[in-house]
Amino acid sequence: MKTENPAIPYICLLMAMVLWASTFVALKLAFRAYDPMVVIFGRMLVASLCVVFFPRALKTVPVRRRDIKYIALMALCEPCFYFIFEAQALVYTSASQAGMITTMMPLMTAVGAWFFLKEKLTKRICIGFAVAAGGALWLSLASEPTPHGPNPLLGNFLEFLAMFCTTGYALCCKRLTSRYKPIFLAFIQAFSGAVFYFPLLFLPGTELPTHIDPVSFSAVIYLGAVVTIGAYGFYNFGVSRIPASQATAFVNLIPVISLVMSAVILGERFTTVQYMASFVVLAGVILTQELPGKLSRTPVTGQ
Repeated sequence: MKTENPAIPYICLLMAMVLWASTFVALKLAFRAYDPMVVIFGRMLVASLCVVFFPRALKTVPVRRRDIKYIALMALCEPCFYFIFEAQALVYTSASQAGMITTMMPLMTAVGAWFFLKEKLTKRICIGFAVAAGGALWLSLASEPTPHGPNPLLGNFLEFLAMFCTTGYALCCKRLTSRYKPIFLAFIQAFSGAVFYFPLLFLPGTELPTHIDPVSFSAVIYLGAVVTIGAYGFYNFGVSRIPASQATAFVNLIPVISLVMSAVILGERFTTVQYMASFVVLAGVILTQELPGKLSRTPVTGQ
């Protein structure tokens, strides 16, 4: 029997990070013409329709009753509540700053594993978390309102809440991928998101689209067909092969990638103080690099 190349999970995780980093830029482009709720629903709808290209994706083992709560929690965390926070965050902060806040996710995973799974939380991880959190706060307070980010403090806080949601998703996903196909879970997320966001289109204040803007419309298609299905599919596969904590460590690549993309596509720039704050965030993350060894023993694997 052919042995799977051990590099494949890491390549998949890298691809997922590139796609997720591009999310911040694509959302900014989509929001230029469409309401955030319209963009998110459109993204989920496009992703759901992609099932026609994967006819065998929904053919999986029977769903166990004890797994339903984890599937529901996974979907509620991401995409449901996660995209609400992220969409609103991108209204108030820049794509590059939002990308920097994502570095908090691996640290929050460590805290979540300690709180819910009774894993040991070392002093080094606590210090690293405090340093990274301080850097993220400094980044927010040092940011001046710009056309790309009119209220960075609020926007970065909303992005932090989005990271809280994605932490819950990562822990649930690791448990579920021991039994269910990664692409199956990706479509469950897409369907759940489409159902969740449809009634939100009719809330007061939501502006329904009246025209097709080529750039914004293309961004929505890209978000649904490429990012939602591609990134979640790649990530779910990667996390099914290696410990969840090691997979979430790849999230640290998102700020670097998103910073480059934001500069090239949107023309965003960091100030000197913002670069300094960003280095503090990354320094806090580096302090926690013993994380994979600690969390790889977590019972979240569902093995």
